[in-house]
Amino acid sequence: MRCLPVSLTLVFCVLTAAAVQAQGQVYRCPGNNFTNSISPKDADARGCKVVDGGNVTIVQTRPPGRPDGKGGDTKTASVPASAARPADSKVDPSEQRARDSDARRILEAELRKEEEQLAALQKDYNNGEPERRGDERNYQKYLDRVAEMKATIARKESDIASIRRELGKLPAAQ
Repeated sequence: MRCLPVSLTLVFCVLTAAAVQAQGQVYRCPGNNFTNSISPKDADARGCKVVDGGNVTIVQTRPPGRPDGKGGDTKTASVPASAARPADSKVDPSEQRARDSDARRILEAELRKEEEQLAALQKDYNNGEPERRGDERNYQKYLDRVAEMKATIARKESDIASIRRELGKLPAAQ
């Protein structure tokens, strides 16, 4: 029985060493380039140094060019020139007004909902003296619930203020 854990440990160590050996050397070349795809002779010729003891991740990339290997950029080759929009083009004004009115409508609905929830919370809070419930025989439970209600009310007031700020940023309805 004692031999089994030792042999498992030995197998694990051998596999780990093999995985580390399979990764090869990582070189840092001039220009802050890292690579593991060159031989030691090429590394010396390029002036690259071996990186020791660091966790370096090498991401394999595909060189730019078309899939047929003739070079060029694949993105610009597949997009016709007439479909490209100039950088200074803007959204149509009528479309922007529609977006703004939709955003205003959504924010106003959210504001109404938050204000209704705040009114209900303030009614239950009763100016810091809510009614005690049957499960609150311990006074500390009551105080904890009151503090939680106060924090919830403060959070709702903050939410309402932020919604009003967002509404203020939108252009006036036309």
